[in-house]
Amino acid sequence: MTVLGIGISYGLATLAAMFSGMPIAFALGAVALVFMAIYMPHASLDTVTQNVYEEMASITLLSIPLFILKGAAIGKSRAGQDLYSALHAWLHRVPGGLGVANVFACALFAAMAGSSPATCSAIGSAGIPEMRKRGYSGGFAAGIIAAGGTLGILLPPSITMILFAVAAEKSLGRLFLAGIGPGLLLVTLFGIYAVVRFRKEYATAKAAYEATGQTSAILTDEKFTMAQRFGALPRVLPFVILLTGVMIALYGGYATPSETAGLGGLLALLLIALIYGVWKPSDLSPIMTSTIRESTMLMMIIGMSLLYSYVMSYLHISQSAAEAIVAMQLPRWGLLAAILALVVVLGFFLPPVSIILMTAPIILPPLRAAGFDIIWFGVVMTIVMEMGLIHPPVGLNIFVIRNVAPDIPLSEVIWGTLPFVLLMMLAVLLLCLIPGISTWLPDLVMGPESIR
Repeated sequence: MTVLGIGISYGLATLAAMFSGMPIAFALGAVALVFMAIYMPHASLDTVTQNVYEEMASITLLSIPLFILKGAAIGKSRAGQDLYSALHAWLHRVPGGLGVANVFACALFAAMAGSSPATCSAIGSAGIPEMRKRGYSGGFAAGIIAAGGTLGILLPPSITMILFAVAAEKSLGRLFLAGIGPGLLLVTLFGIYAVVRFRKEYATAKAAYEATGQTSAILTDEKFTMAQRFGALPRVLPFVILLTGVMIALYGGYATPSETAGLGGLLALLLIALIYGVWKPSDLSPIMTSTIRESTMLMMIIGMSLLYSYVMSYLHISQSAAEAIVAMQLPRWGLLAAILALVVVLGFFLPPVSIILMTAPIILPPLRAAGFDIIWFGVVMTIVMEMGLIHPPVGLNIFVIRNVAPDIPLSEVIWGTLPFVLLMMLAVLLLCLIPGISTWLPDLVMGPESIR
């Protein structure tokens, strides 16, 4: 069979396995093993475990379970609620300040946890009921938390960016730094939208009150004294210190990414023990269980994805696909648009981890040939994959929100997230027009990549 025929059958077999309901890791592994048995020397089957081990024997991948431990330690404590409460106390005078506070709380929590679902769950469990109680519509409240949760894979430490750095063989520290500027851009866009949307809902409620006398909680003017504001700061300070300490250790050259992940995990456990009294085995059990469960799931997906990519490479599927894309002779930006469109489509069905590991061997060579900065592209691709977390049919954060706020209809959640998808598209467009948004900080801290 020709390489084209093998490639088509490989893709169809993968889709069939995915739609069968089989877990992603097992689906990828099963397809890879079947094609190894059919098209590769039988002796290669004897080396499957060795190949998977060698592919995963990366010190960078070691940071994944350690960052998950850090996120679980924070997510299982009251850190999310404390972050939200303190920010709300300081931002309540801003129109839509409660929504803006939730955006900032999501950003700060994402920077500590590195996980989108964890951010959605931790901040949403406190933020959505408070927004609903103050008159925010269900779709608006759900959209803010779902979109804010996506920042978990953009702001460092991001598990998704760790995998991209491994797949692209690029500096993880540089990639982390490159995500900060676009992350702040998204926080700003989300905050502006929260203010605009609040003004609209406030005006609607006020008009209804003037016409019918029907009042709404959104019209209530909430007040906080300076004593209450400053009294809320100690709740946030320890976690800001944790975030700052981890960043200094990583970018100050005092520790490698894996060592920094271990440091962050230990500091997070220490903080929740000191602040929340979480130190007994019965208290730590949910944290460790969550860490082991999520780490095992991710590492299985990573291992099987790497085996899947190895088989693609051996059968020359990925090389032929890359050559076919180059042979199309698309304009430079046309090539980028086609690849990002592919990522959007894959985002309908697959999580970011699988998208990166499955597509990197195919899309990176043509992008390098076209002269794109791979670090910059990694940030752009991450934002596009963020869209997949909040757009139907398989937006993971949408279902997390449904668990946190089951009283909000699914249709309202989806409509509430769509404006944020458009804002992410705007952010991608701005990054294409002004690449320096993502490149200035890595160049400032680590120097231009060409001289490193």
